[in-house]
Formats: sequence, structure tokens, C-alpha cells
Amino acid sequence: MTSMLAAEAVGAYGANDRVGTGIIGTGNRGAYVMLGVLEQPNAKVVAVCDIKPDRLDSAATKAARDKPTAYTDYRKLLENKDVEAVVIATPPYLHSEMAIAALKAGKHVYCEKPIGITPESVGSLVKVARSTYRVFQVGQQMRSEKQLGEAIAKIHNGAIGDVMMIKAQRHSPQDLDHNGSSKDWFFDVKKSGGYLIEMSVHNLDACNWAIGAYPVRAAGVGGILRYKNDPPGRDIMDGYSLTYDYANGAKMCYSQVLFHPKGLPGGGQSIKVYGTKSATELLAPTTTAYPLDPAAQEQVLAAKQDEARHAHVTAFYDCIQNGKKSPAGIDVGASGALTAIMGHLAIVGQKVVSWSDLGVNL
Repeated sequence: MTSMLAAEAVGAYGANDRVGTGIIGTGNRGAYVMLGVLEQPNAKVVAVCDIKPDRLDSAATKAARDKPTAYTDYRKLLENKDVEAVVIATPPYLHSEMAIAALKAGKHVYCEKPIGITPESVGSLVKVARSTYRVFQVGQQMRSEKQLGEAIAKIHNGAIGDVMMIKAQRHSPQDLDHNGSSKDWFFDVKKSGGYLIEMSVHNLDACNWAIGAYPVRAAGVGGILRYKNDPPGRDIMDGYSLTYDYANGAKMCYSQVLFHPKGLPGGGQSIKVYGTKSATELLAPTTTAYPLDPAAQEQVLAAKQDEARHAHVTAFYDCIQNGKKSPAGIDVGASGALTAIMGHLAIVGQKVVSWSDLGVNL
């Protein structure tokens, strides 16, 4: 990007300027990210949007310091010239449509993950994001964790040898609240993508990050194992297991269940990376490499660090004002979403799905 184009991308912001921001979707996630925006000295919430009156009123109250304008139609928010950046935190099936509209309206975009739940929606957003000089960042906030980033940088520098395999999981004891605020969309796979695409995109992206690539094919099995027709009409899986293959020969095994009892060992989230020299657990309090050679010594890859609660939001505004590269730009958002989508298609189609089958060029 030339210096002139970079200036256009970040705008003519001074050190004390505050980026006018609109929040599209003010439910649980949107409200949380909005708090992160309010904490930024270089940002202000000038608009909020939601179709649910109670959520909209709550968001307007929390952002009262900045006197935001309230909208029920996101397209009207995008017409507001005081809105220079938007946060999109609506149900996933709307992400691509809204992000494309925001970019075309000249806004910088912080889009919650996943950026789309079909290959077509992801591909459409990729084309638009690459054609604009506005900042696009996906809310895959693990990319802004200092400890994780330090450990993965050392893996890339050969600290554990060549990565051979990753074994990762996301095991929890229960389903999402059937009477919660997301019940009207989460259990519909056409709106959320299910746990695999809506949630596991974080875990799968971290695995891709550690390997330094996205997979070339996937196979898997899964289904509705415990919560059959619960809640009524449910069509998202509650348990599955996937295997991914990478061009460099690395393999990744991933599983998620929603019925891992509390107290049973082996629950929670885990990303074990096996290299030719040693192995590590990326989500451990201290990231330690355990050697395959019993005579060798353990090595600390990254010590426990204090992580800023809204580091990812801070990074977004740093990109806008200072022209820095986003830790989770369109390529990260697309590869993470497509990895999850590929796994989903492999399970429901009961076949091996290749990256080339998705039809999206990264």
C-alpha cells in the first residue's frame, strides 16, 4: 500500500481525535465489545442499532456519555456521516451482508466471528474487503493474546521442531441456555452455523496459526447426540470429531461436546501441539515445551502474562489511526471461517471435503 493509500485507509486522524463508532447488534457480545470501545481514549460511540427495544435502550444508556443516536435499521446507521467505524455483533448469517454494506459505505469494520457461515458469503466479503482501503478486523480475539502470540512465534522459529500434529478440543458440560437471549437464532444452523462455525472458529483458527497454514481437506462425524429436538426444532450438533490435513503433512484432530460432566478429567479447551522435538499445550497457564527426548530439558515458550481485557479492540483503533496491520484481518477471518465450514460440510455430507471445493481464493 502506498503512503497516500495508507493515509486514505486510516484517515487524517490527530493524536486526540476520537473515531466515531456505531454498534450494530447490542446483545451480549455487542454490549461487551461496546464497553471495550468506550474504554478507548481514541473512540466514541455515536450510534447504536438493534431490532430488540430492550437491548437498544440498554446500549444507549451504557453509552450515554457519547450521546449515541439509536437505530433499528443498520442501513440508516451507515448513512450517518459521524459513523466512521462499525462493530458488527449480530447473528452470524448477517455478518457478511452487513460488513459488505459497511465497507461500501466507507466505514472501518470490526466484525464478530465468523465472517460468514457459507463459502459464498465468505467469498463475497473477501472480494469487497480486498478492494477497499478501510480497516477490516474480525473478532477472533485470541490473535491479540500476548502469551499465545509469543508461544506461536517461537513454534514458527523451530522451538519444538516441525509441527506434526495438533490435538484440540472444546468440551463443556452443558448446552447453550435454551431460554437465553440467543435462543431465537443460535439453534438454527442456517442462522448460526452451530457450535462448530459460531464458536469453534476461535479454536480452529488458533490451530491454523500454530501450523502456519490452513488445511487442504477435512473429514469428520457428528450429530445431535444428547439434545435431540431440544429445544424443539433444533438442527445444530452437540457433539462431533474432525480430522484436518495440511499441505505440509501436519494433521489436526478436533472435537467438541456439550455433555462433558463437571469433575470428569479432560474437559475444557485444549490445544496440544506435537513437534518433532517437543510438544506443548498452548492454553496452559505457562506455555511449556516438553521434549520427546527424555534426557532433554523442558523449555518455557511463554510465561503467564497479564492480558488486557480489550486488547483486540485497542488493536482495531490502532490500525485506523496509526496504519498498523490488524492482528486478525480478512485473511485470518476467512481462513478461520472456511476451516470451520469445511468441517461442517464434511460431517453433514459424510465425505472428505477439500479446500478447493469451497471456491474461495485466499
